[in-house]
Amino acid sequence: MPNNAFQSLAKLPVRLPWLILLLFIAASGICLPYIAEHLGVNNNTSEMLSPDLPFQKVRLKLEKEFPRDAAAILVVVESTTPEQTAMAADYVNRHLQTQTNLFESSYIPEDNPFFRRQGLLYLSLDDLEVLSTKLIDAQPFIGYLSTHYHFAGLIDIISLALEGHEQDLTMPLDPLLSAIDQTLVAVKAEQPHFLSWQQLLTETRFGRDQTRRLVIAKPHMNFKQLMPAKAPMAHLRGLADEVSAQFPGVTLSFTGEVPLEHEELETVMQGMVISSMASLLLVLIALWLGYRSWRLLFVTFIVLIIGLVLTTGFATLAVGHLNLISVAFATLYIGLGVDYATHFCLRYKECRRQGMPGDQALFSTINSIGVPLFLCAFTTAIGFFAFIPTDFKGVSELGVIGGVGIFIGFIVSVTLLPALLKLLPLTSLSINDKPLLPVWAYSFPFRHAKAIRIGAVLLAIGACFMLTRLTFDSNPVNLRDQNTQSVIAFKKLLKSKTDSPFSTSALTDSLERADQLAGQFAKLASVHETITLSDLVADQQEEKLEIIDNLNLIMPTQLNRFEQPAEPSNVRGALLKLAETLQKTAVQQSSVVAGGLLSKLHGDVLDFIQHADNNANPSGVYGQLEKSLFELLPHTLLQLRDGLTATAFGINDIPQEVRSQWVSDSGVYRVLVMPEQDLNNTDYLKTFVNDMLNTYPDVFGLPIGDVKSGEAIVQAFVEAFTSALLAIILLLLVQTRNVKTTLLIITPLLLASLLTGAANVLLNNPFNFANIIVLPLLLGIGVDSGIHIVYRLQHQHDAEDTVLQSSSARGVFYSALTTLCSFSSLAFNTHAGTASMGLLLAIGISLMLICCLLVLPAIAHKPSLPRSK
Repeated sequence: MPNNAFQSLAKLPVRLPWLILLLFIAASGICLPYIAEHLGVNNNTSEMLSPDLPFQKVRLKLEKEFPRDAAAILVVVESTTPEQTAMAADYVNRHLQTQTNLFESSYIPEDNPFFRRQGLLYLSLDDLEVLSTKLIDAQPFIGYLSTHYHFAGLIDIISLALEGHEQDLTMPLDPLLSAIDQTLVAVKAEQPHFLSWQQLLTETRFGRDQTRRLVIAKPHMNFKQLMPAKAPMAHLRGLADEVSAQFPGVTLSFTGEVPLEHEELETVMQGMVISSMASLLLVLIALWLGYRSWRLLFVTFIVLIIGLVLTTGFATLAVGHLNLISVAFATLYIGLGVDYATHFCLRYKECRRQGMPGDQALFSTINSIGVPLFLCAFTTAIGFFAFIPTDFKGVSELGVIGGVGIFIGFIVSVTLLPALLKLLPLTSLSINDKPLLPVWAYSFPFRHAKAIRIGAVLLAIGACFMLTRLTFDSNPVNLRDQNTQSVIAFKKLLKSKTDSPFSTSALTDSLERADQLAGQFAKLASVHETITLSDLVADQQEEKLEIIDNLNLIMPTQLNRFEQPAEPSNVRGALLKLAETLQKTAVQQSSVVAGGLLSKLHGDVLDFIQHADNNANPSGVYGQLEKSLFELLPHTLLQLRDGLTATAFGINDIPQEVRSQWVSDSGVYRVLVMPEQDLNNTDYLKTFVNDMLNTYPDVFGLPIGDVKSGEAIVQAFVEAFTSALLAIILLLLVQTRNVKTTLLIITPLLLASLLTGAANVLLNNPFNFANIIVLPLLLGIGVDSGIHIVYRLQHQHDAEDTVLQSSSARGVFYSALTTLCSFSSLAFNTHAGTASMGLLLAIGISLMLICCLLVLPAIAHKPSLPRSK
């Protein structure tokens, strides 16, 4: 834009300040209600990337064919016993199925009537034979207890076995007596404890952790709210307290994509108001230090607010919503938009200090910095606009809003700001302006230009070597607060080979093809297990049913007794009898039980009786002991009874409730692939993802989404950053018509970029989904600062060693300082991604400032520097 255009523009705010002010107030007044009514929030992270990306197409297909697992919450139910875990998980599942206003569906993958009936057939033949042997050994014990189902009956069968009167009882007594002893000690210490009869009778886990179960709940999400899962998550947290009270020792934790994102938003928002106010206060302090004028500070604040309102109005009109990325436009606008007002106010103050009248100072300010401000706005907008054509939709929308917002900030700064200064002019200022630093500091870059140049080259070379170690952390879990429940539970599940949330699903159109793929995946070292619909048909059914039939001859009628509650009995009397029997057995040195265990149990029984008798409510203590011993027994034995009803079945006998997890209504088959390694390790994660995609392209899961999203984002930013830099260089060449001048502006930016990357390596602050967003801001600050310093050197008739004392240099310094202050609190946020963003900004802005105020003057220092006339 030619200078005469700014000369014409300068007349408007001077001649018509009230009209301009009223126009902006009216525009803001129109925008505010429109924003309140039409601006939405899209928090659906799955829409942050283009749906045309290959892995996105598979994800959309997977969610369409198997919707129950899409955007689901993993409710992790854990306790010390398998029975408590199963009972609590069933309670949670049944409860969530009634909350249809909050949850679309809820199910337990391995627990339903079909699996409870056919469960024993899924054991390996060896495991089933081991279980059968244990149950046969325990049959006399179970049989006696079924006819004497009370506390005294339990003690009687133990006493008979210790005395040698129950020869048929071949099950080992040590585990049972040890478990009773632990229960006595726990109840006496008033600790929640329940004897696990499943662990006692089977003594095996059958290949998986029986003390953890997952309930898969799909919530109703409201993406118009800032926190779409707020209501379902609040309900689950209340349910966790309810379950903890009803099932002592059981814990619920929530993880998966939805809780991770929900708690991430909570973490980011924690203290956000306080930190934002602190940042705003620091920005105002930095501006006041630069202005030393409350009036200039006030008009800058007004201009900033009106520019932000107008930019938000444009975002509402052009896009209609903010996503989790574009919501950062406000912060970026403040960081960049305040620059234009800062440079304008400092130049205006400089003109007034030189004795110019108010109107003349405004004319001179617009004429002298109008072109560089426009050039800065143009180059910074290019940095944003370069993101529009990328596959990263979240940043693409940010590019539209941010790019236009920069021009809005420029227009407001060269129209509304001078109008306000016309209405609120500065009074006459003293010509003498004492510098903040010693005089030698301002001439330092020129007096030591050669040494600075050499040092800059050496640092650039060293930084290039460091950049080979620069990494991108594609695991979004690492960006979150590591102390939140969802992250802790997620990382714990990643260590499991059966419950890992990083399992993947391959989709195909036939069961035969699904089985072939499962075989291919199973051969990979990174794969632990593959499951298809065919795997749900148990093998060796004939042999297993023969074993079950043998158990049916001795068990079923006895097991029916445990549907009814236990009979009351004299617990204290039974304990006294047990103590007497233990004492006799210990004296006889029986080989049935270890002598040390007998002595310990005898002492603990007597201590418990004494403790209960001395309690204010002895019957309550004895009742708690009885409950702790018998609470879980019915669940174990009735589960065994259901398992003994197993029958032969084929693939067509699998109920639709189970089939729907493996084949969709449209005939799409699913292959579930479980990882072998702990995917908390980034190298293992990438290996697993590459193995999956190299074997078969139509596969998706959280690990693929995370890794491929990271690759897409990195590619988008590399393409956008490169194209923006090239476009900025081209624009500078067209505007300056001078290669040397363009290189002067760009060189500090390139050097600062290299040093920022190297510093990130040294500080172990890799690029990630969060901090990569600030690159446009750093690009804008770097180019803008270079433009102002070079423009001052070439177009103002200042002595070379006074350039750093000029309003341009002060504008560069205070603009960078205000941006640094506005983001200073981010580095201390508990959200790791936000903290890394703050750290990257602090590093980048500081290095940009050093390069522009130290390296750039040293490079520009020549015997004769071309000056415009």
